[in-house]
Amino acid sequence: MGKLPKPFQELKRDRAELASAYESLGAAAAESGPLEPKLRELIKLGMAAAVHSESAVHSHTHRALDAGASAEEIEHAILLGVTTLGHPTMMAALTWAKAAIESHES
Repeated sequence: MGKLPKPFQELKRDRAELASAYESLGAAAAESGPLEPKLRELIKLGMAAAVHSESAVHSHTHRALDAGASAEEIEHAILLGVTTLGHPTMMAALTWAKAAIESHES
């Protein structure tokens, strides 16, 4: 998996029990249904874009790449938000995702 955002790394360091519980909740949610990891990450990427979370867009872009998504699939997932999120929000998320794609280590 790609690097975790620095604030979450700090949470893991400073509040390990809380971070572990958060990660367990996320894992339980991920495994509670039929969606494959790549699709889950693309959906979470769209949600991150919707809430204007730059660190989450970076994180879920890396996770989507690790799950087998292509750069084109990631960009398309964000482009789909243009009518729901608006052009400025979509463009910001696209910019963040492209930066994550460029910095991603396979």
